[in-house]
Amino acid sequence: MKKKKRILIVEDEKNLCLLYREELEKEGYKVIAVTNAQKALDLIKKSHFDLIITDIRMPVKDGLELIEDIMGIRKDIPVIINTAYQSYRHDFMTWAAEAYLIKSASLDELKAKIKELIG
Repeated sequence: MKKKKRILIVEDEKNLCLLYREELEKEGYKVIAVTNAQKALDLIKKSHFDLIITDIRMPVKDGLELIEDIMGIRKDIPVIINTAYQSYRHDFMTWAAEAYLIKSASLDELKAKIKELIG
C-alpha cells in the first residue's frame, strides 16, 4: 500500500482548518491542522511532512516568521502560502515559499498546486 503524503496546515481560523482537512483527506492525503505557528514548529521538529500550507496573518507569530523558522529546520519541505491578503506577495520572505495563493471559496487552485508539488 502506498504511504499517504502528509500535509501540515497552519491556519488560525478553526473552520478553515476543518474544511481544508476534510477536502484534502478526500484527495487521499494525511492532514494535520494546527491553529498557530508554535504548534506547527513543534510538529515539524518531531514529525515528517511532505508539504506545509500556512496562512500569513496569525496571532503571536505570523506565517512569514514561520517560514523563516521552517527554513532553519528543514529547507526541503515545500511551503504554500494560502492567504486572503494580496499585499504580502511582494514581501521578499514569501519568495521562500513554492507558491502564494489567495484564499477562495473554491479549493481547486490549492488542490492543483498540492498535486503539482507532491503528487
